Amino acid sequence: MFKVSLLTSAHLEVLLSLRIDTSEPSVDGLNLAHGAQRNFRKAEDLVCTFFNITCVPQTNPSPVWTWSCQSDRCEKQLVVEGETAQALDACKLLCGEYRVLWPKPTGLVQLGTSIAIISQHAITAELSRSGRELSPKVAELFRGATKLFRDNVVDLGKGVGPIRSVGRSLLIEATITDTETASFKSNTDESYRLEISETTNGRINSSIVAATFFGFRHALETLLQLTIYNDVTQELQILDKALITDSPVFPHRGILLDTARNFISVESIKRTLNGMAASKLNTFHWHITDSHSFPFEVESYPQLTQYGAYTPSKVFTPADIRTVVEYARVRGVRVVPEFDAPAHVGEGWQWAGPNVTVCVKAEPWTSYCVEPPCGQLNPTNGTVYEILGEIYKEMFKLFDSDIFHMGGDEVNFNCWNSTEEIVTWLSNKGLGRQEEDFLELWDEFQTKALNKVEEANGGASLPIVLWTSGLTGKGHVEKYLDKERYIIQIWTTGSDELIGELVNKGYRIIVSNYDALYFDCGFGAWVGEGNNWCSPYIGWQKVYMNSPYDIVTNLGVNLTSDVRAQILGSEATLWTEQVDDSSVDGRLWPRSSAMAERLWSNPAESWREAEYRMLHHRERLVQRGVQPESLEPLWCLQNHGYCYL
Repeated sequence: MFKVSLLTSAHLEVLLSLRIDTSEPSVDGLNLAHGAQRNFRKAEDLVCTFFNITCVPQTNPSPVWTWSCQSDRCEKQLVVEGETAQALDACKLLCGEYRVLWPKPTGLVQLGTSIAIISQHAITAELSRSGRELSPKVAELFRGATKLFRDNVVDLGKGVGPIRSVGRSLLIEATITDTETASFKSNTDESYRLEISETTNGRINSSIVAATFFGFRHALETLLQLTIYNDVTQELQILDKALITDSPVFPHRGILLDTARNFISVESIKRTLNGMAASKLNTFHWHITDSHSFPFEVESYPQLTQYGAYTPSKVFTPADIRTVVEYARVRGVRVVPEFDAPAHVGEGWQWAGPNVTVCVKAEPWTSYCVEPPCGQLNPTNGTVYEILGEIYKEMFKLFDSDIFHMGGDEVNFNCWNSTEEIVTWLSNKGLGRQEEDFLELWDEFQTKALNKVEEANGGASLPIVLWTSGLTGKGHVEKYLDKERYIIQIWTTGSDELIGELVNKGYRIIVSNYDALYFDCGFGAWVGEGNNWCSPYIGWQKVYMNSPYDIVTNLGVNLTSDVRAQILGSEATLWTEQVDDSSVDGRLWPRSSAMAERLWSNPAESWREAEYRMLHHRERLVQRGVQPESLEPLWCLQNHGYCYL
């Protein structure tokens, strides 16, 4: 409650006559008394604002603890008599070089030493009068992003306490140079300049200058991180002075989520995108099908989901995918689809005819694939390419991505070698049954499938991503894969000599080395017993220190400007053999945020210097509706620097 001072009888008459909306539903079992208290607070705030009188925050009971900034850390202290307590988040907003920003900026960082109270009802955003008018699509994104910012500001107090509505207005004035670009591309400029200042009339101004909408969106995220809910004074507060220039080091900063081993709902995908937006990640790599299930609804071939979905409800409809793509776009994230082939297929293809797929559910599975159920496409069967062509067409209609992932890993030659139709084809081509012969067959598939991808893309070529595999192996890659066309995604260890060979030969790479970025590692085996194949568990500290540049230089590659351009970035990967909706958040977060700072900032410091900000960012993810793993006891968050070894 607030004790309202200097209220006259006239003031009270106005207070009693105010019609306060009581239709707001009860939340989390709040009782009627609490609801009445909340509505009375609304009336108090309205009266205080209307009559310009003083409303004194009354904390009952008074805080026992306060926090003060000492040597760039917030120290917990007892409140002495007559002292005004400072909330921990308010202290953090004023303490340290980078305060609570995540990822830390790469350019100029000048942060003020005082904070201002703002009103949740007085946050506006407008375009600079000197800028050009935005295209309709970019204008729609601008409106969506600024609405999301306002909603996130209001949600800062969600579950913590009520928010006083009194405070200064906040104006966001934006200049977006590129008024047309509404789709994120690999070369999109994500830089921004953010300045926060106080005007003579007391308003807080936030000026954002960005080359594209996507840089503007990142600036809004930074601005949001400089805004807090003060749980002592029950106010929204913002740093009243700041100047930040910022841009990422790596252009590709992604998360791969497998939705085929176990189905992952659209709601869980949205939470993943919320975490990505909060961490300035920009690419959601959707591994949408596999041998286990086919949840991607293809309108041309509805049989694929009829035969291949786990249940009729575990399907991604075209409407679902459009929803995810647009939800991601306004959060600065592009959605890159992967259709993995010629291996990793099985369920869903049963209707297509004989020998379209081979080795499906073959036993013993250990002889025909890396995990059950087995299944591969038959490259010698023409029906394969007809179906692939329609799948690709529908993917290009639904996904708005400038790159396409064709998978291409873990092809089992023993499977093809045990298929009579394939062996006959090899013989008719004058080929044998050795590794080189099966690589020729694989190349035949890749060439034909790539032609179907280009047809689906209106005849235009685009960058294709493939996993490291037999085709990318030593002495093979240049024979089969054009470095101007293909990007290689690394899934082996960070010490694999193949990485250095690929870079030296001019290939662009995305790093997902399993010894640091496979977030399904470190749990019990799901076939057999003991731990799963890529154990042990990977802590956020190792993720944070997993620098793509260091990986390459440790393999003896000279880090020239050309080499830097070839190293596009990284993706954290979550394969879902042992993950579903109930556990996806905890596996991804907050470890993906550790990778996010590595890719955005490429910090020279170790994870130890980032720990206090990481703990705060984990709490931020919770506040955004994500359910990340807890890293340490809450005591460590409140006692910075004391949880060490």
